Amino acid sequence: MRLEYFEMIDSVRLLDRAAGRIEALARVPDASPVFEGHFPGYPLVPGVLLTETMAQASGYLVLAHLDFALMPFLMAVDKARFRSFVGPGAELTVAASLVHDGSGYAVTKASIRHGDKALADAELRFRTMPFPAELDGLMRARAREIGLTGASGPGDASAGPAR
Repeated sequence: MRLEYFEMIDSVRLLDRAAGRIEALARVPDASPVFEGHFPGYPLVPGVLLTETMAQASGYLVLAHLDFALMPFLMAVDKARFRSFVGPGAELTVAASLVHDGSGYAVTKASIRHGDKALADAELRFRTMPFPAELDGLMRARAREIGLTGASGPGDASAGPAR
């Protein structure tokens, strides 16, 4: 994770397009300017950044599902629950599953775990739209960096356990 740059996902562990499922790794840094103010002397990852982490994993799932034909933009967060605190150094498993895709929208259910402990979950709704020209290449490059494209896994010959 690079919290201050909103790069939340470090790598994709599993992408199963047939099942509409992704699992990603997000490592919370030991130090970040975010922790200086949240909270001084008691650093915690803000809930909004946990939500962003779930949204990014879900967004990568939607991108893969749509074969990068459309860009998902987060439109709604429903039923968000934060079940525990997340501090520096945590290694998080972020999972998302596709619930709906159609009519220009995609819906996912996402969760974050640390080991066996549930930390957060939410339902996320995305508007799928043509890529703004300047984002297409950037999104494809970032997807390659985290192992979303070019690997193989269950139910999908072109994606799946990555780094």
